[in-house]
Amino acid sequence: MKNFITKPPMGWNSWDCYGAGVTEDELLGNAEFMRDRLKKYGYQYVVCDIQWYEPLAKGNVYNNFADLCMDEYSRLIPAVNRFPSSANGAGFKPIADKIHSMGLKFGIHIMRGIPRQAVHRNTRIYGTTARARDIASGFSLCPWNTDMYGVDTEKRGAEEYYDSLFKLYASWGVDFVKVDDIANTEFSPQNPYSAEKEIEMIRAAIDRSGRDMVLSLSPGPAPLNKAEHLSENANMWRISGDFWDRWDKLLDMFSLCEKWYPYVKDGSFPDCDILPLGKLCIDGSYMGDMGRDSGFTNEEQKTMMTLWSVFRSPLFFGGELRLTDDYTLSLVTNPEVINVNQNSEKPLFVYNKGGIEVWQTQIKNGTAVAVFNLSDEEKCNKLKFSDLGIVGGCAVRDLWARKDVSKCEKDLTVSLKPHSLAFFGLY
Repeated sequence: MKNFITKPPMGWNSWDCYGAGVTEDELLGNAEFMRDRLKKYGYQYVVCDIQWYEPLAKGNVYNNFADLCMDEYSRLIPAVNRFPSSANGAGFKPIADKIHSMGLKFGIHIMRGIPRQAVHRNTRIYGTTARARDIASGFSLCPWNTDMYGVDTEKRGAEEYYDSLFKLYASWGVDFVKVDDIANTEFSPQNPYSAEKEIEMIRAAIDRSGRDMVLSLSPGPAPLNKAEHLSENANMWRISGDFWDRWDKLLDMFSLCEKWYPYVKDGSFPDCDILPLGKLCIDGSYMGDMGRDSGFTNEEQKTMMTLWSVFRSPLFFGGELRLTDDYTLSLVTNPEVINVNQNSEKPLFVYNKGGIEVWQTQIKNGTAVAVFNLSDEEKCNKLKFSDLGIVGGCAVRDLWARKDVSKCEKDLTVSLKPHSLAFFGLY
């Protein structure tokens, strides 16, 4: 069922470094690194992003109306040239088995709907006499990818189609499914959030599959007025468009988190998107140079990691793990910062005054407080405990430095360089 997880999922996603072109060797190589270097900090999901069924996929430029790999029941299957172990109908099971043997979990990306080529060929749907053409909604199209038609949830066979998908994924051993072109309003401006019933059908199909799977919905921005529906059906959902390593994108994320924090709760996590850290764009050049390092400064990277943690966003690393530098690894493996992400409750936006933004959340025996300088100037801020609902003095611990600072009676003065932050535990 949906609430089998209580903490924000943590892992790696192939999109930021490989786009649509990731291969079996690259997936397993990153899984091995996670096993050896990140697993002990809580990272566990290895997610194969978009178009694993497209033999010629590369980078983030899609081949329009490509010939996709598909079984006789209208279900997309891995491209054997990229995932050799999937041959002879094995699907992703051999890869999932290897990842599970490492003590990790395996995830895939899918697009909402049914393949266009299934509709054009009018192929069968498992468990029903209906065929692909019977359930397709030809006017429900993704504006940025040509692989799929939407599904008409009112048609006989629609439920059986989604049931057959998730039973197949369950047989492969899939633990996480990212469903795309479903969480925002852009794909159908005339009928915002028109995939609401499709989300419910997917939720029910997962529940009937016999296997626990995290349900992640993309892309954003998800509509705030559908927060309750999202929370009822998904474990995580994107609150922004694709997030990349630019300061303006990070500034926008603060504004989005201010709107979404009331909806953060165990099992339901508004998602700030993949962390664009480390070595990015290995397979193609997009949003910057091919094979580049993250465009964020060290302080901006720390600012991003702190916001994701205090807000309790899922933590998915985006870079090629095997090429990650020591500084970046230190950011994503700080146990005290990760503890806030995983074990806090009730994130709260406190205020933004003159470019200083303050957040807090409750941790065991205390309060975690983040003070961000979002301006382009050095700032000095007096953090008043009364603004945080704290009466009297408290001990202060620097969570990034992992050391005690002092005991303060009423307030704490913080000097911050541009685009930097301080992250404290108050006890």
